[in-house]
Amino acid sequence: MKKTLLLVFVFIFCNQSVFSQKETTVITIKNSENAPIINRNIYGHFAEHLGRSIYGGFFVGDTSKIPNTNGVRNDVVAALKALKIPNLRWPGGCFADTYHWKDGIGPKEERPTIVNQWWGGVTEDNSFGTHDFLNLCELLGTEPYLAGNMGSGTVQELADWVQYVNFGGKSPMSDLRVKNGRKEPWKVKIWGVGNEAWGCGGNMTADYYSGEYRKYATFMSDWDNTGGLMRVASGANSADYNWTETLMKNIPGNMLGGVALHHYSVIDWNKKGSDVDFTEDLYFKTMTQALKMEELVTKHSAIMDKYDPKKKIALVVDEWGGWYDVEKGTNPGFLYQQNTMRDAVLAGATLNIFNNHADRVRMANLAQCVNVLQAVILTDKTKMLLTPTYHLMQMYNVHQDAKLLPITINSPLYTYNGETLPAISASASKDKNGSVHISLVNVDAKKANKIEIDLTELGIKTVSGTILASSKLQDHNSFENPTKIQPAVFKGFENKKGKLEITIPPFSVLMLEGK
Repeated sequence: MKKTLLLVFVFIFCNQSVFSQKETTVITIKNSENAPIINRNIYGHFAEHLGRSIYGGFFVGDTSKIPNTNGVRNDVVAALKALKIPNLRWPGGCFADTYHWKDGIGPKEERPTIVNQWWGGVTEDNSFGTHDFLNLCELLGTEPYLAGNMGSGTVQELADWVQYVNFGGKSPMSDLRVKNGRKEPWKVKIWGVGNEAWGCGGNMTADYYSGEYRKYATFMSDWDNTGGLMRVASGANSADYNWTETLMKNIPGNMLGGVALHHYSVIDWNKKGSDVDFTEDLYFKTMTQALKMEELVTKHSAIMDKYDPKKKIALVVDEWGGWYDVEKGTNPGFLYQQNTMRDAVLAGATLNIFNNHADRVRMANLAQCVNVLQAVILTDKTKMLLTPTYHLMQMYNVHQDAKLLPITINSPLYTYNGETLPAISASASKDKNGSVHISLVNVDAKKANKIEIDLTELGIKTVSGTILASSKLQDHNSFENPTKIQPAVFKGFENKKGKLEITIPPFSVLMLEGK
């Protein structure tokens, strides 16, 4: 298989290099004592009660013939552990503001059912609830991120949930937890106070939500009295800068751990375009929306800086990714889509943006983890596959908790129909062992690009590379061919007296490691 992948790369490189631009893009990377650490939580994920995300994706029940641990698929757990996911957001999304957590505890046969009004109108039997999710997080070794119900819930309900999962002493909620089989509290630190309050979370105004947030946050007690709770406010929809301004102005900083931001790379909400059968025109428009993240993060951060100059409050991009028309023949309410090289390029460029803004962006959640939107894993009964986005995020996990290396780049342009985008996206970091990692993305759908990186200041002696590439943008992993796209060794570079010369193929992602 490795030989095949190398042959595929050689084919791509030889056929595309004729399009190479004459200019060489010079990238400068500096050591900086003042640079921030790239918070591992930037690489978080999202699991909503939506389509086949939970049921059939994560959870199959303990009577299933699919190998499982307390009903959770072993293959999914193994894959996510290898991905080193730092946090997992649950139960929504829009579903969170219709979810009443007490419906999902106690004997499964006694749990009430509800109708999932947001996603497909299917019956939700609540067989996967708080214990199941938090035990799953323990299996994964990941931080749980619970999204609280502000839309249809009450202050008391959310306060009780915090007490149920976090309080170790004797109380009505901790007694109930013990009765349901869990003696020790899980001590969940990250809590969302509502979701998309401007939309499915209640169609609130920013002023109204600010007041509600203050009330809810007041009663979400930190039972250890350590200041350990991170309360995340329901933040802006893409470029709604007034929302962020209002929250930062109206909510005291000591009540805010983070302000959320949601942005999907959607070209038209009424006609999103195919997940697989897309043209270069659709690709260019999708990447235009994806790269808009740079502007969004910059402008929302600037607003936050006015009220929080010491950057104590995190910008939390807890929903991001590509959103297309569902795969043909599937339930439109289940948001199931395939995952192509377009998605790998989108994810790589987005994560580079987050890395480069690590001083303010300290948490993010790709939407979503399994079988929904830009998933890293797809399942079909007993089968499971890893998508190009999975492989991309596994390549990038070397940046987690590493020190950002500031980077300057004068990117060439990717031109289509008279419009332009930056062709090259990059970020770099140094880990605790002194290894330097440089992630490069070529957004251009047609042209290879030449890059030169000066390694002198970094003290790098040896370089190795890994590439994610394929022959067509529309290529993807299927259940018939689950390994069509996967990382391969990259040797398309030369180290000439401390200067690294690279030719990166079109629509590809490259990770370099220097030691």
